[in-house]
Amino acid sequence: MSLLRLNEPAGRRLLVTAVAGSGMVFLDGTVANVALPKIGDELDADLAGLQWVINGYTLTLAAFILVGGSLGDRLGRKRVFAWGTAGFALTSVMVAVAPTIETLVAARLLQGLAAALMTPGSLALLQASFHPDDRMKAIGAWTGMLGIATAGGPVLGGWLVDIDWRIAFWINLPLSAVVLWLLRSAPESRSSEASGRYDYAGLILAPVALAGITWALTAWPDDHTPAAAIIGGLAAGGFVIAQRRGSHPMTPPDLFGSRVFTAINVVTLFVYAALAGSMFFLAVYLQVSAGWSPLEAGAATVPVSIVMLLLASWFGGYGTRHGARTPMLAGCLVLAAGLALLALAPDQPDYLVHILPGVLLQGLGLSMLVAPLTGTVLAAVPDSRSGVASGINNAVSRTAGLLAVAALPLMVGLTGDQYRVPHLVADAYRSAMWWCALWVLAGAALTVIGLPGRPRDERA
Repeated sequence: MSLLRLNEPAGRRLLVTAVAGSGMVFLDGTVANVALPKIGDELDADLAGLQWVINGYTLTLAAFILVGGSLGDRLGRKRVFAWGTAGFALTSVMVAVAPTIETLVAARLLQGLAAALMTPGSLALLQASFHPDDRMKAIGAWTGMLGIATAGGPVLGGWLVDIDWRIAFWINLPLSAVVLWLLRSAPESRSSEASGRYDYAGLILAPVALAGITWALTAWPDDHTPAAAIIGGLAAGGFVIAQRRGSHPMTPPDLFGSRVFTAINVVTLFVYAALAGSMFFLAVYLQVSAGWSPLEAGAATVPVSIVMLLLASWFGGYGTRHGARTPMLAGCLVLAAGLALLALAPDQPDYLVHILPGVLLQGLGLSMLVAPLTGTVLAAVPDSRSGVASGINNAVSRTAGLLAVAALPLMVGLTGDQYRVPHLVADAYRSAMWWCALWVLAGAALTVIGLPGRPRDERA
């Protein structure tokens, strides 16, 4: 297969395909956050039920994303990406017609499973198909162009949620059709090192571990939470043992022999926990405490995506030339400053004074951070293992979001139906933002410790 260049029509078409597919996955997370209060009112759900609308999707996405990356390496990245896209369209219909909170959560679990086939495939297609000189640029462009979907998501989603939250999920049908049409001309790629054997122990233990821990955090202090926590902890320990001793592990332990690969994934854990937790609380706070409409709450975060659209590709190129540590460290510090500013907002915020400055800093910090982070984690492994590396990094980011949304309400004391009480939501929001800022600062410290300063040292 001849490698593509970003200035060629085929290269630009592949980039648009990867962006469109990944955009649906990101879009649904954004729309779900904005729709939570409406879903709670219509389906009479408590806070735990609303958490599971987010976490059900993230749970299966995080648990099976490694399987998606592995299947792509073995069966063909284009093929598995197409399977995931078709499955995402079908499960989106199931979400849109769900009559109860229980059936909605079940549909979201299946939707996350389909997304797990799509997410690693998009980046793996870029890594395997583009010339080495264009890979970081393509990944940076992928990150920036996703800003279009992410920017449109809150506004479009908020507008649709104002009409009916279910419509916001019906739009995945035409989007999926476009992705499948664009995918026809994409080159197929697979790993020459992949075998036909699968890690069945890991496939079972990973979702059990995540489900048990998430259930315990979400339902605490319910009588069943200690048992769920024990089961989740034992399954997590079993997963680690299975990966170390298995002949074909989903998470090959030798990849973590690279200091860069290990450090990047730990930084990912802290940063994406902060990002998911802050977005969850900001959407609820602006609607419940500030009294904004879903459209207004969704539009509040649009500057994040616009800034990323304008700057992420440039910082990706900077990371290629000068190394990822400097832009990642600066990005963590700017992102933490943005979260700290958001934590200072009063119960009734003024957008220009209390929200916009923090949101702009969030966008700038993420622009500095995301493309160098993503490009470096893929560059730290051989090209033939880009699928599993992308899967691991995506699994870490999704797991981080899953645990943050499950744990943060418990950490800040928001439970049951308290999400309907404006002043309680405002207090919890401010505490949550400070926690998120601390997590990002931890990521900054790990960036300094774990990453070298020169590009040539960033390959394992």
